[in-house]
Amino acid sequence: MSPQNPPLESARLLLRPWQLSDAPALFRHARSARVGPRAGWPPHTSEAMSREVIRTLFSEPETYAVVLKSLDEPIGCIGLVPRRHEHYGSIAPDQREIGYWLGEAHWGNSYIPEAVELLAARYTALSDISALWITTRADNLNSQRVALKCGFVRQPSFTAIDGHPNELFFRDLER
Repeated sequence: MSPQNPPLESARLLLRPWQLSDAPALFRHARSARVGPRAGWPPHTSEAMSREVIRTLFSEPETYAVVLKSLDEPIGCIGLVPRRHEHYGSIAPDQREIGYWLGEAHWGNSYIPEAVELLAARYTALSDISALWITTRADNLNSQRVALKCGFVRQPSFTAIDGHPNELFFRDLER
């Protein structure tokens, strides 16, 4: 894929690469006990932790800050899950898992479905990705609603390597 992490835009959102200056906004959202654990990671405990996450995990190719244009700051994250971190072990080489999270103050506004559609349009235009997958914790009903709203089809449930029950969703990218 090339170029990596080009900005993607809708009427309300800008998806762009994370910047170290985003650490305060990331920390405000990622410190919530209702955000990280639903996505499988611990709440952030400091801005320094958020900076380190930006420097490492969020610097991966195809990882985007979800920026609400009216605030001009990140309110969440979306992107391709790095192959080494995929939750479901049977994803074909030409298919990818996407992951996302959204700050609790912004739940219920359909921002993540909008961001999913931006990514789906990007990957539909690229010839090297034929389908997308979403995995969610079994108790993460909000993320499951996002997957269904975006046309993903529920697949059989599975237990992840960490022992947590997960739900699985699939969407073929029509060309």
